[in-house]
Amino acid sequence: MTPITSEAELKKFCAAVEGGHYITVDTEFLRDKTYFPKLCLLQIAGQGEAAIIDPLAPGLDLKPVFALMQKKSLTKVFHAARQDIEIFHLLSGHIPAPIFDTQIAAAVCGYGESASYESLVNKIAGAEIDKSSRFTDWSARPLSEKQLKYALSDVTHLCTIYEDLKNKIEAMGRMGWIMEEHARLTDPAIYNADPNDAWKRLRFGNMRPKHLAALRELARWRETEARKADVPRGRIVKDETLVELAAALPRKENDLSRMRGMDRHLSGAKVAAILQCVEAALALPPADYPQVPRHHRPPENVTAALPMLQMLLKVTADAEGIAASIIAGKDDLEAIALKQDTPAMHGWRYDIFGQKAEALLEGKLKLSLDATTGKVVIEEI
Repeated sequence: MTPITSEAELKKFCAAVEGGHYITVDTEFLRDKTYFPKLCLLQIAGQGEAAIIDPLAPGLDLKPVFALMQKKSLTKVFHAARQDIEIFHLLSGHIPAPIFDTQIAAAVCGYGESASYESLVNKIAGAEIDKSSRFTDWSARPLSEKQLKYALSDVTHLCTIYEDLKNKIEAMGRMGWIMEEHARLTDPAIYNADPNDAWKRLRFGNMRPKHLAALRELARWRETEARKADVPRGRIVKDETLVELAAALPRKENDLSRMRGMDRHLSGAKVAAILQCVEAALALPPADYPQVPRHHRPPENVTAALPMLQMLLKVTADAEGIAASIIAGKDDLEAIALKQDTPAMHGWRYDIFGQKAEALLEGKLKLSLDATTGKVVIEEI
């Protein structure tokens, strides 16, 4: 098994698969030493063809692949597509379209919220995957025959899985559900992270607004520096240290030297940047501090409504044959009880659950126990 390493081979393969209805796609990448994912291997199958492409091959231009990713008549099939889409967006500036995510499809077909690729290979393709090559360093060269075979299996079995799930979804009339989820997954906004929002991914506990302002400035600076140097965020400053800096609000270099976890060999430029972030935050008027919603105990009427909504959700999920968590979570139910907007009140989720939840809270539906079956049933009032 020989990976594609030349432009001529790549063009020939892309031409062979572009006339089909779909291709299956997977990537192998590393990001433990970089900020951006480093694409190490690319696997594609379709039209009876399957190939491994070596993006690390000297001089190999992936433009033919990027063209495939944009071909509207060709569905790009992924499993758990988000990271793969991020890589294509990063390298080409475009998001693959149209797509089909078999993990999402499996969820609406009753295989659970986050079905693994291995489980679908077993249940749908009736095959087993040798997992011994899972933790391969995909940047190493040469790769062994065993490693290449493992990588290729990630797209060959995916053809069988896609065709099976697509047929089931069409038979169930749920293709609209899938399209809604794919629209969310292919929104460019989720792949264009704003450094101004970097602080939101940190665990900062019950921090006061002034300190949150410092955390926002520090996290923005760290995000920008990590991107510029293409190194993990922790190489600039670790998460916990960033939070400690925001809590301590150091004003001078001596303040930094006394802090636990601070690198005693910080460069002068880094020290100056940290102190500038703190000064910039402290110069802000309180109205410009970031605000974090505080979780208050819900009103009594909401507390009383939650068990009913939970039961309605369970009955609905059982009837649809899917996991309840795919339809709505605890926060969704609380938002519904408070008459606030939430994803569960839009699209297919609203069609199968949200409108029933509204009717239940308005006294137009009731939940009762069927004496014959012993199951909870939904009845109109």
